[in-house]
Amino acid sequence: MQLSLSQKEFIRTHGERDVRELALRFSRDDMALLLSQIAGRQMARLKIPSWYEREEIFYPAHLSLEQASSELTARYKASLVSAVTGTSAKERSGRFADLTGGMGIDFAFLAPLFGEADYVEQNVELCDIAEHNFGVLQLHHARVRCASAAQFLREADPYDLIYLDPARRDEAGRKVFRIEDCTPDLTELCTLLLEKAEKVMVKYSPMLDIALAVKTLGHVGEVQVVSVDNECKELLFLLSKTEGVTPQYVAVNLKRSGEQERFSFTMAQEQQAAISFADAPGHYLYEPNASILKAGAFKGVAQSYHLQKLHTNSHLYTSDERIVDFPGRVFEVVSFFVPNKQNSKAFTRETKKANIAVRNFPMTVAEIRRKTGLAEGGDLYLFATTLSDERKVWIVCRKV
Repeated sequence: MQLSLSQKEFIRTHGERDVRELALRFSRDDMALLLSQIAGRQMARLKIPSWYEREEIFYPAHLSLEQASSELTARYKASLVSAVTGTSAKERSGRFADLTGGMGIDFAFLAPLFGEADYVEQNVELCDIAEHNFGVLQLHHARVRCASAAQFLREADPYDLIYLDPARRDEAGRKVFRIEDCTPDLTELCTLLLEKAEKVMVKYSPMLDIALAVKTLGHVGEVQVVSVDNECKELLFLLSKTEGVTPQYVAVNLKRSGEQERFSFTMAQEQQAAISFADAPGHYLYEPNASILKAGAFKGVAQSYHLQKLHTNSHLYTSDERIVDFPGRVFEVVSFFVPNKQNSKAFTRETKKANIAVRNFPMTVAEIRRKTGLAEGGDLYLFATTLSDERKVWIVCRKV
């Protein structure tokens, strides 16, 4: 895994260039290696900034890096584990295993919380890369074990925390979304996991059906729906040894600025929430963040923030007084109207561009753009939606 001085110099010199252009311009025996390292560093610059700063870090194939967690979500997992277990990097006690090590990003941020840390991965090349990188990161207590998750788990001693991020591609490389189709299949390992660990954390794709996953896994004590800058990135399931426990749902939106938006609830609270519906948009319009929408807190967020919903299926909310700590986007309503021919023409006569979103409306964004000729951008936002009396309307607003 050691790069030569000339290889490092090449990467430094051309590190910001397009790898396709470099492939055409240079002919070297080690070109494939250099291009993979340059591509890896370019992706790491935003995804794993603390790794990007270390020239000695070695990057695996593009797919492994693409599927890996970001530094922001890895740090968030470490904060969750620290809160749940009461451990910190200063104390460093207990035993931890990551049974699907991959590139090792999650492992690298969780391992410092524990006295013993086992990285488990069945891909030999990834194991070699991880061993090198853990040395660079001074994770000297990390132990690299080349084995499948099931094989290692059967022979392992108990752990304080076991973490898994099951692979979400089949043998042909196609994406899969059901728990049973991921590798390892946790429906086969769940009982053994709970026997071997005090705490189990599992990461899945945000495309997964949460309700079905909770039912399939059983023993789910908490579901964390994690977004970064309002883009849903991952689902975290914290398993409980207690059977029949009521899961707590936490919708969190991590911002690169360092802020967090959090909303917690149970499904019973969501089902029992009492809300009212607005006859028309008020002075302010609210759009919950991606995590809240994925978690399904459609009524709970309205009740908690004293908002009225526009329609059962629109998932947009309104009020006359501004709610400053709402977990999502807030807009000031400029106008709203039924988009008939006359109203649409009057609007587009004065407006040439707008950011368009469709919520429970019988047209797509592309269809609205074709109909109106509106360009993308500007400071106006147009929400095409349905009100509680089934009127189809366009709500024009500005972001607060």
